[in-house]
Amino acid sequence: MNRMEGKIVAITGGSGTLGVAIAEGISREGAIVYILARNIENLQVKEKHFEELGLDVRALPCDVLDGNSVDQVVTKILENHGKIDALINGAGGNMPGATIKPDQNIFDLKIDDFSKVMDLNLLGTVIPSISFAKAMVVNSKGCIINVSSMSASIPLTRVMGYSAAKASVDNFTKSMAVEMALKYGESIRVNAIAPGFFIADQNRNLLLNADGSLTDRGQTIINNTPLKRFGRPDELVSTILWLCDDHSSFITGIVVPIDGGFSAFSGV
Repeated sequence: MNRMEGKIVAITGGSGTLGVAIAEGISREGAIVYILARNIENLQVKEKHFEELGLDVRALPCDVLDGNSVDQVVTKILENHGKIDALINGAGGNMPGATIKPDQNIFDLKIDDFSKVMDLNLLGTVIPSISFAKAMVVNSKGCIINVSSMSASIPLTRVMGYSAAKASVDNFTKSMAVEMALKYGESIRVNAIAPGFFIADQNRNLLLNADGSLTDRGQTIINNTPLKRFGRPDELVSTILWLCDDHSSFITGIVVPIDGGFSAFSGV
């Protein structure tokens, strides 16, 4: 029997590079997966891709910063299946104004962009978590997995807004895990994964040159990653499966690095 057989899973940011890899991986293990994102056309393309693979991955438009939009998605999934077993909060991103370029300093930060990055990554995790958790409480079972980042625990140069937002996601993960356990018992668990460096659409130009060679920043990352390579999106799946597994029933409130050893390496 497949590990996720019969489970209903929703993934925010599900049309992105990492979201698609996670959706495929857990669908192959028997789950019915809903990918959620704002861009309807992109969702339709991804849904067709999964259909061609013979996988049960369904697309629903959703704005994670709009509580009503999220509630509508929850209602739709419950109408179809009567339960939601897991939520993976993969929505997130960065903006140029929330970063500090090599020729800039902290005074060049655009506060509006910084705020938008905080909203997308933090509120874009908090709002769906609360909405989906309500359904999980009714069914007395559920698993929430947030997607944090290696930059949460080891703030990286340049991406100040993103790092601050993901650090907040780590904090929220632990706070919600405690709150759910103390108020609703052991049946609803909240954890997070902290990916290291994976090539995705959002960071490709930062890490790779047009010819596929490493940028200076990409080379620095590889130099400080003991496994000496970037991660592959599918390498997130095994940890997601582990955290979703009913046998992981005593695991809540943790943030799991998936980083090729980056967080363990001092550089010496």
